[in-house]
Amino acid sequence: MAKTNPGRFFEDYAVGDVLRHAVPRTVSGGERALYHALYPARHALYSSDEFARGCGLPEAPLDDLAAFHLVFGKTVPDVSLNAVANLGYAEGRWHRPVYAGDTLRAESEVIGVKQNSNGKSGVVYVRTRGLNQHDDLVLDYVRWVMVRKGDLDAPAPQTVIPDVQNVIRAEDLVVPAGLQFDSYDFVQAGEAHRLADYEIGEQIDHVDGVTVEEAEHMLATRLWQNTAKVHFDTTARPDGSRLIYGGHVISMARALSFNGLANAQMIVGLNGGAHANPCTSGMTIRAWSEVLDKAETGVPGVGAIRLRLVATSGGEPFALRGDDGKYLPEVLLDLDYWALMPV
Repeated sequence: MAKTNPGRFFEDYAVGDVLRHAVPRTVSGGERALYHALYPARHALYSSDEFARGCGLPEAPLDDLAAFHLVFGKTVPDVSLNAVANLGYAEGRWHRPVYAGDTLRAESEVIGVKQNSNGKSGVVYVRTRGLNQHDDLVLDYVRWVMVRKGDLDAPAPQTVIPDVQNVIRAEDLVVPAGLQFDSYDFVQAGEAHRLADYEIGEQIDHVDGVTVEEAEHMLATRLWQNTAKVHFDTTARPDGSRLIYGGHVISMARALSFNGLANAQMIVGLNGGAHANPCTSGMTIRAWSEVLDKAETGVPGVGAIRLRLVATSGGEPFALRGDDGKYLPEVLLDLDYWALMPV
């Protein structure tokens, strides 16, 4: 009997399968420091213990996207080791912060399958839950990924496409216990703009750009223990390139968005997301945002802002789709999320 894991292929998934992913991971301050080294991440709530305490938290938590990457990485050997591409996200919610000393694990349920018309691959839909050492839910999300078939003669399964929410309702967002912005220090945060200063429909060019280097994305992929072959094995793609992990693009764009959205402190909801075009080493990532909605949270002083975050490899800001309705070739990421911001 083979003792190595070749990964699951499309025909190995069935709706209702529950995948309990291996190797829990205890988080230390090292993850936070390395995350800030990989990305120009400057949001104050994650950078300063004292700032976080001033906002009612016991200390600065691990960046929300770092927690997402950590949980995501756990799922790769069982969900996307043989992936062609990660396609999208929905219904993502952060339920509680992650602090140094917490141990995270992950489990996923297969909620949909659809074979592609070429018969060589299919799309697998999973709902993933990240839990801490107390079995408390830290975050959950739906994602769908295109996976190669191992046996091209395997019969196509019955198509099941899950019905997922396009937008998480503001009243379903979770504000971390104790969080308050009554004594929020706008000077220390880096900008004076609060929720009331943003208008629905407003677009923000984040101005800056960062060129992706081979070494840094490889370090990020290994940090999150993402073993998908297309990210580190040059023989896994026909052109011999290593595909940049989509989470790396998300974090880079989020970090760039600090310039103009420094007070969008905590990501608490992921409404949807698409990796529109592949990113490879040498590309320069730029970002722009659009304000889609604003809402109250029920916690005094804490509001929610819904943002579209778009990462590009060039072109003019605020250009998203062509006349044919398809994403422009320079668009790398189209992400729709909720963040908490002082009102």
